[in-house]
Amino acid sequence: MSLDEPAQRFLLVAATDDTARLTVVRDTAERLNAADTALDAAERSGSLRVDGDTVTLYHPLVRSAVYRAATSAQRRAVHRVLADVLTGDPERRAWHLAAAADRPDEDVVAALDGVAERAAARGGHEAAAAARARAAELTVGGEARGRRLYLAASSAWLGAHPSRASALARAAAADVTDPLLRAQLLALQGQIEWNTRSLNDGYDLVLQAAELAADVDPAPAAQLAMLAASLAAFGARSPRTVNPTALVAEPAPDAPTRVRAAWALLQGFGAVARCDWATAAESFRCAFVLTDADPVDDHMLQPNLGIAAMLIDDDERGLRLHEEQLTAARRAGALNMVEHALTRGAHFQIATGAWSKAAAAAAEALPLTVGTGHPGLSALPTAQLALIAALRGDDAADRHLDRVAEIRDKHPVGITDGLVADLAQWARGLRNAAQPVTALHHLGQIEGPVWRRLAALDLFDAAVRGDRQDVARTWLAELEQFAAGTGLPAATAVVEHGRALLADDGDAETHFRRALAAHADSPRLRDRATTHLAFGEHLRRARRRVDARDHLRTALALFEDLGATPWAERATQELRASGESARRRDETTATELTRQERQVAALVRQGLSNRDVAAQLFVSPRTVDFHRLSPRMPRPSGRGGIGLLRSRAGTAGSPSGRSGVHPARP
Repeated sequence: MSLDEPAQRFLLVAATDDTARLTVVRDTAERLNAADTALDAAERSGSLRVDGDTVTLYHPLVRSAVYRAATSAQRRAVHRVLADVLTGDPERRAWHLAAAADRPDEDVVAALDGVAERAAARGGHEAAAAARARAAELTVGGEARGRRLYLAASSAWLGAHPSRASALARAAAADVTDPLLRAQLLALQGQIEWNTRSLNDGYDLVLQAAELAADVDPAPAAQLAMLAASLAAFGARSPRTVNPTALVAEPAPDAPTRVRAAWALLQGFGAVARCDWATAAESFRCAFVLTDADPVDDHMLQPNLGIAAMLIDDDERGLRLHEEQLTAARRAGALNMVEHALTRGAHFQIATGAWSKAAAAAAEALPLTVGTGHPGLSALPTAQLALIAALRGDDAADRHLDRVAEIRDKHPVGITDGLVADLAQWARGLRNAAQPVTALHHLGQIEGPVWRRLAALDLFDAAVRGDRQDVARTWLAELEQFAAGTGLPAATAVVEHGRALLADDGDAETHFRRALAAHADSPRLRDRATTHLAFGEHLRRARRRVDARDHLRTALALFEDLGATPWAERATQELRASGESARRRDETTATELTRQERQVAALVRQGLSNRDVAAQLFVSPRTVDFHRLSPRMPRPSGRGGIGLLRSRAGTAGSPSGRSGVHPARP
């Protein structure tokens, strides 16, 4: 039915309002000369309905059609009156004022600034970006407009919208002339660039920012120089012959903590780029001490403290720092920093054997990266999932690796590209562990020092079994330099393990024992298990079978706790080769089983198949089969017992393909 003009105005008010409150709609309509008769006509038309104090339009398309059918002047008039009616709701009032404005208006801009500040404070960075961008549109061009566009870009970046942030930052560049603000803008543009496209281009922008700030204020200059040095430590390069460490002078002893900590990190990152690990470790630890004594809430300093911990393998500090960052990022609603804390924290979780936590972190980060509109950002959590699956012997690793290759082939990955490549090579090396030459081909391509150290024991193993001791010695020399400079137990343990594999039989035991002594002070459980396994293999080959069994049992228990199925199988094979016999079931044997072994045993006694047991325990049938064949598992006892155990083809010396289990060496 056709509606008269007052009824059409009433419908337009209802379509423009977002409270759905009858009192708001009626008050606004009355001020526009659309009284109750107009409401009656609109209701009779079926376009809207009233239920108590709630007004709803018949369909969302009706709202859109009514709003678009009105002229721009009519829409602005309705927004203006709604703003007058909603004086008690500053958020909605500001947006209606903004929609009603058709020229710069300082009162409206002030209202939008308030909206943005309140939204940012509660973590609503997307809303803050929208408010600041609209405020900039209503600001007369100049520094004030540029500042609002910069703040809008920052909010868009924190809200994980890099493309929007990049566009706003480019718009801001036309109006920003203040040196410090321009330095901040360049740093933001650099951050977007190195995360989504090019590490080198992002580094160049940060260098420009640091140079600008150095001429104005030493405090932000120190932070920007530190950030540039951090990127250089990850291999960033620029055509500018600028040394970040030379841009700022050492701060006075009474300078603020954030300035002194930034200086210490700057020196540490510069030392990493020179492979001067002693200076790097000393400088980073100085920054840690400063911020431990006087915690600093700084969006630039905090992530780089975590990066420093990663560069010198300080696992315990890295875990704590990234947990703190994750908590703060969640509280602030900063989705980009949530993703950063999850994926960087996963590094330390992988290193220390907390693989379930690492997988959960990567799985949580993945949709966050997908939601940014930059598919390249999803490469890192996908590569982490691939590595964790490979460490567990899970065939899902191959699917994740295919996805990583697809992402890297089609999209720019940014600063994490080298890291992603290293993770993928390590995962491929693990997947091909039963073929030493192939495994060594992949492991030897790992370039980042952090991941070369983590994968070192796998490379040593592949190199020695593949008769490429020269490759092992090259890596060992690099690790010796790092261990000597940092003095970290984890590094010392890896070095001694490598020396043991390359030593004459007479010296190998000494190095293995030194490695295990160092492992006692390190949280890297997989490395410890690997050394116990290698030492046990060495002792078994030396015909010291009884001595070998203690280390092989320890390795097996650790690998089982980690869920490292291929290496647990290898330890089991070595135990059999050492003459370890399965013990008869008694009351004490049951208590010595692992929790998962007891669960498997209980379900098998009920007559369940391997597949049914696997489904109930959320593990693979192969894992169930492995537990049933464990030398600690109770043996068959007739029809009423645990059931006949299937035997695998071959003996301890039979290879088992892609699982990564290696034949026991004679």
